[in-house]
Amino acid sequence: MPFIQPRLPKGMRDILPSRMVLRQHVLGVVVKAFEEFGFEPLITPAVELTEILLGKYGGDAEKLIFMVNHPGGKEELALRYDLSVPLSRVVAQYPDLPKPFRRYQIAPVWRAERPQKGRYREFYQCDADIVGSSSMLADAEIVALTYTILRRLGFEQFVTSINNRKVLMGAGAACGVPEAQLPDLYRSIDKLDKIGADGVRGELQRAGLADSTADRLLKVLQGNLADETSWLELRALLAQDALALQGLDELQELLSYLPALGIDQSCYRVNLAMVRGLDYYTGPIFETIVEKPRIGSITGGGRFDGLVGRFSSRSVPATGTTIGIERIIDVMEELQMLPPAQTMVQCLVSVFSLETKVRSLEVSHLLRSAGLRCELYYEADPLGAQIRYALKRGIPLVAIVGPDELMNGTVAMRDLRDKSQTSVPAGEVAQWARGRLALQ
Repeated sequence: MPFIQPRLPKGMRDILPSRMVLRQHVLGVVVKAFEEFGFEPLITPAVELTEILLGKYGGDAEKLIFMVNHPGGKEELALRYDLSVPLSRVVAQYPDLPKPFRRYQIAPVWRAERPQKGRYREFYQCDADIVGSSSMLADAEIVALTYTILRRLGFEQFVTSINNRKVLMGAGAACGVPEAQLPDLYRSIDKLDKIGADGVRGELQRAGLADSTADRLLKVLQGNLADETSWLELRALLAQDALALQGLDELQELLSYLPALGIDQSCYRVNLAMVRGLDYYTGPIFETIVEKPRIGSITGGGRFDGLVGRFSSRSVPATGTTIGIERIIDVMEELQMLPPAQTMVQCLVSVFSLETKVRSLEVSHLLRSAGLRCELYYEADPLGAQIRYALKRGIPLVAIVGPDELMNGTVAMRDLRDKSQTSVPAGEVAQWARGRLALQ
């Protein structure tokens, strides 16, 4: 019988243990920050009813949803595209959840898009959301959460762009863009960084907008809100639209909270041309880009006050962010920011001979009881082979119990990082190992 060639679908990955160790390090930092900010964990199914997912993201995004119907199935099912829509279903389905409801979820999502560096068809999202508060304090805390996570991971050159969908929607209306053309307007604006002002102006003209309308829009979107005068000038440009003015009020309120939350002013800016692609955003939106190397956004989110109302007769305000764990890890590897660890194992307990096997079991029990992560070598192979195995795995310590150690009640502890070896009383082996590992 011919063998099947082992391979993966495009855009999917196996994440082997050496890489998982690095992912666990990053995720540990993220989870710790989530919980310090008062968020609690949530799990939802990988598969949702298609009626839950469709009609929430916009036409372009929904082309990327994976359908998973099976023969004989009576329900139309799809893999989740993100974690925000499932969250909104949960809030509507369990109305007695205390509000504000602060939850985080770390789970895979699926998108049928073209794979490239930092972009996969199956990837993990790390979401934190606050549901049940319309206060700009909630949005400010989301920005602060992002800042805290990236700083703790060691990032220094990053900027969170902040905008408000109300300003975008109001700017279009105030500049005379017909409502039917607003979606095209947003798609064109979203390309400003890629094709420049002239490129966007050309797209707007081809969409049927007058030159004066396009020029006025670009003047609004490229405004540099560096001081109070520039804010007043922008208000004057948008004075005809109450929604745009409300968005500006929210932006200024949100910005006023960030210094008190300890956020360095160099790490955020207002970007009126930043759109965020999903249709469900209704207010402040956020997107963080690492400036060196540029790999695209590594966090993104915003306020989605209308999404829960798609599943309930009652609208519930909500805001949140996604931490792009895949891109963050790619950037950290490129910048050599990740720790050198290849394995979770801290100590290999060797088996010197069949006669010493029981003592090796006792040593492994002592180490594990003290909270140390150790692996027991099963065979009485030559000690050199066992040490080479530890070196290949990246395990820093090896515990050796030979005939002399068995007779003296000691353990020979070898540190493979500096090739040193110390004889330690068996009862003190865990304490010694802890002290030695602290020198990493």
